Amino acid sequence: MYEFLISTSIVALAEMGDKTQLLALLLAARFRKPIPILIAILLATTINHGISAVLGQWITTVLSPEILLWILALGFIGMAIWMLIPDELGDETENINKWQKFGVFGATFILFFLAEIGDKTQIATVALAARFDSVFWVMLGTTFGMMLANAPAVFIGDKLADKLPISLIHKIGAAIFLIVGVSALVQHYFL
Repeated sequence: MYEFLISTSIVALAEMGDKTQLLALLLAARFRKPIPILIAILLATTINHGISAVLGQWITTVLSPEILLWILALGFIGMAIWMLIPDELGDETENINKWQKFGVFGATFILFFLAEIGDKTQIATVALAARFDSVFWVMLGTTFGMMLANAPAVFIGDKLADKLPISLIHKIGAAIFLIVGVSALVQHYFL
């Protein structure tokens, strides 16, 4: 359960102001059909984070524990720094137009899945699955964290986005990443 709670917290905070959350806002404003958008986000995230969690577990089989420890610790510390750099979505209107022929669900699924590739939440999922020995709880936690951040974005849209202290949320998320990275080293070398 610890893996679930940490994964949920990290990804929910990392997703605030992230490009995929901004994409969810755009999709909601464009299509105004929250249920198919949320189902598509859930499915795209579950598949993406499931693959990422399996990759994270696989990495533990090919790297020595010492190398893996340093990669994970430095990766979490790097994620802490990355959290402090705001994401930009760019002009996604053209992409939404390109994929809208697949309907609300199809366009959302494709765009969200593609936007999540290489995103900090996907990388966090790989790292969390490598850090903890649970593909299921990490995937469930990171997916739940994505939904916690994106469901309000879809239902409330940009009305809520202007009222959230995104900078503070990013700093809290960065602090959690930093704590997880440093604690991995402390646990290994001092406990």
